[in-house]
Amino acid sequence: MNVFAKDLVNPRMMAVAEGGTVYVTRRSVGDVLMLQDQNGDGVADVQKVVARRPDMHGITIDGKTMYLVTVNSVYRTTIQTDGTLAPLEQLVDDLPDAGQHPNRTLAVGPDGMLYVSVGSTCNACAESNPESATILQMKPDGSSRTIFASGLRNTIGFAFKPQTGELYGMDHGIDWLGDNEQYEELNHIVKGKQYGWPYVYGASHFNPQDEPPGNITMKEWAARSEEPVGYYTPHAAPMQMLFYTGKQFPEEYQGDAFVAMRGSWNRKPPSGYEITRIRFSGGKPASFEVFAQGFLMHLDDKWVHQGRLAGLAQTKDGALLVSDDTNGVIYRIAYTQNGRQGWPVGEPTNSAGTQIKVIQRLGVPPEQKTPVLAIDVLSAPQTLSVTSPAFSDGAPLPDIFAADGENISPPLQWQTGPKGTKSYAIVMEDPDASENPPFVHWLIYNIPGNVTQIEKAVPPAPQVPRPKDALQGENDRGNIGYFGPKPPPDDPAHHYHFQVFAVDKKLNIPFGASREELLNALKGHVLASGKITATYDR
Repeated sequence: MNVFAKDLVNPRMMAVAEGGTVYVTRRSVGDVLMLQDQNGDGVADVQKVVARRPDMHGITIDGKTMYLVTVNSVYRTTIQTDGTLAPLEQLVDDLPDAGQHPNRTLAVGPDGMLYVSVGSTCNACAESNPESATILQMKPDGSSRTIFASGLRNTIGFAFKPQTGELYGMDHGIDWLGDNEQYEELNHIVKGKQYGWPYVYGASHFNPQDEPPGNITMKEWAARSEEPVGYYTPHAAPMQMLFYTGKQFPEEYQGDAFVAMRGSWNRKPPSGYEITRIRFSGGKPASFEVFAQGFLMHLDDKWVHQGRLAGLAQTKDGALLVSDDTNGVIYRIAYTQNGRQGWPVGEPTNSAGTQIKVIQRLGVPPEQKTPVLAIDVLSAPQTLSVTSPAFSDGAPLPDIFAADGENISPPLQWQTGPKGTKSYAIVMEDPDASENPPFVHWLIYNIPGNVTQIEKAVPPAPQVPRPKDALQGENDRGNIGYFGPKPPPDDPAHHYHFQVFAVDKKLNIPFGASREELLNALKGHVLASGKITATYDR
């Protein structure tokens, strides 16, 4: 290990370009530094500021293209021949506002899409913005933004496994539950899944600080949540994560992951302050072990840290870089084969009494969507008349109900269902979407059988107070409740079908159901159906 660069003030996240130039963000300074080792001695000879924006944090490189993220904005730029950057192009300017976790990070996936981690605004609370505590997915130009996964309190470190394209991330646990609660979690992150926060953590443990909304129980929330595949020392504060693909380290390191642990701020005794290795076996995570320690010492009955780690990057020659954002240093860790023997590495810092482990439990991708309207999938013997006081059939939907308007649901009315109707379900879909049609905008079900209308502005809650006990599913934006029309600006008007189903029973499915889960539950139980269609263009 040697000092690659120093006097950097606040080096945070790092990325390395194809030519070997290293870039590091400095959140407190608000810029991006370019670092170059021009003579190959493992020390940066050049330090130059190449971009400036307040709260600059996340960084990733895809070929000659660099993406950067601040609290609210995503930027794109081109790496020029000399390593400097072209002027920044703002792609997104409306990420959720900062709170307790303002440090956004991002990566380009194997599918060419851009993934952005947005932390929660609080320790544990019901967020008002559904994009908080998530990983977002969007096209490289910032369009088509959806919630890829939710219930992730603060997943600063995440990375795609090169061989399989699977996404793994380390999430920060809830504070104030105790020195050994909550563990830092390794998650196998799958599209459309939610990961427990703020009500459930770990192996379906209930958070005593908060309760789910409405009459939803902790047990029901846990049933809809994915459990972690690994548990690390509580409050170790995982930061940047990468999979090792270099040739310099011994072959046994190939395909393993590294995570920088910044270190706890209030745990007694402290945890973290180390680089952790996640061993993979057979393509799956197998165990945690410490890779580098020594950044925390016990002196005169006090714990003193020698550095707080933040960023990780792999250099062109296969060495590992780690940034210390407190002392303004970036270290380079190289394997020389004939170097002097390193210090023996111990257990994770102050991990006595904890159970650090990896569990072979991997998420399952969502079902493939049936590419026709729900009303055509579910044949019904009778027809329901459906109307709305806000628009007529085939007419444009008023702007107030669009995503760029007030994004509230419109009022609907329908004919009383046939004898035996016990509940109603509503499915709103756009079959004109170019990708994976129809786009699901709204799922609401278990509306009581004596109710024949729904008022406008149904709140985006798993269970709504009116109609009493009605549950809402997950739309294709990735959150629960209604999501208004937002077709591409250059498209002609899209058609939005509000489909109402009279059902012969109360459905035995929980909140947050997917379209396919709802359709499967409805099959064989629909007594009548009808729809009203609106159009919308931007």
